[in-house]
Amino acid sequence: MNRIDRLMGTLLLLQSKRVIRAEDIAGHFEISLRTVYRDVAALSEIGIPVVAEAGVGYSLMKGYLLPPIMFSEEEACALGMAAMALSKTSDPSLDASMESALLKVKAALPEKQLDRLARVEESVVFGWNNYGPKPMDGVVRFVDIQSCLAEQKALRISYKTGGRGEVTSREVEPLGLVHYLEYWHLIAWCRLRGDYRDFRFDRIQKLEVLDERVTRHGDFDLQAYMDKERSSSELLEAKVFFGEFAAGRARREWSLGLAGEEDAQGGRVLRLLTGNYEWLVGWLLSFRENATVLEPAELRSMLAEAAGKLAMHHGKGGEW
Repeated sequence: MNRIDRLMGTLLLLQSKRVIRAEDIAGHFEISLRTVYRDVAALSEIGIPVVAEAGVGYSLMKGYLLPPIMFSEEEACALGMAAMALSKTSDPSLDASMESALLKVKAALPEKQLDRLARVEESVVFGWNNYGPKPMDGVVRFVDIQSCLAEQKALRISYKTGGRGEVTSREVEPLGLVHYLEYWHLIAWCRLRGDYRDFRFDRIQKLEVLDERVTRHGDFDLQAYMDKERSSSELLEAKVFFGEFAAGRARREWSLGLAGEEDAQGGRVLRLLTGNYEWLVGWLLSFRENATVLEPAELRSMLAEAAGKLAMHHGKGGEW
């Protein structure tokens, strides 16, 4: 990276963060601290109001805004693709904001880049949701949870558990959002349980924002929490062969519970983790002959039994 690009990149880092350390800038660009000091001095010399605070880091003077930034063709197309992908994994409450932001990006593009972005948008389609309607449909809006996280507000929710279907009222302190297995989840400190909990959006029956600002959980790391949950849960493992095309679908739908995979003739062998085999049986049936259980024998028997009952049910014309 040449120095001009690096200076612009440093300016963007300063604009995107309230405070950033010299060590973080050095790590981002893989340069020495001495080079960082020279770059910051160069920005100051051309009139950029960089504020340096000993022991804290660098920041831009409050109120300073960058002039409009031009996007490259690749950057503009990446933003267009991101907007299309977001519309498939979020609720409609974000659609208007994303569309408005994309319009502003397009307004700043020259005609050539605008034409290229239009061709990309016309040529790309994100597939249907394998589970039917968008899971975000319901009483919870993504932007409401997002606002609570940004403003550090507590919530009161009515939550329906996945097992017995019991609804409980809880006060929670939002800590993060995670998307896995086609659903959005709120990770929060639950005051009722006195511990961190995972709340699936579609199971939140009612949501009320409390007029209470919560303190940050300084020792909480969202990624570390998810990694720990995955490794510490009492999970069962299965080894399943999937045909070449079915493997791609299985990998997408079971991404959080995918423990490993290996090549096999005509497809892939995936190691799947699950809380119980019954749920896995129902999912595997949807692959028909494109999935073969290799291990354990217990799961093979359960799948064969379920398939037999299904065949008998439909052979009689079904009973309802």
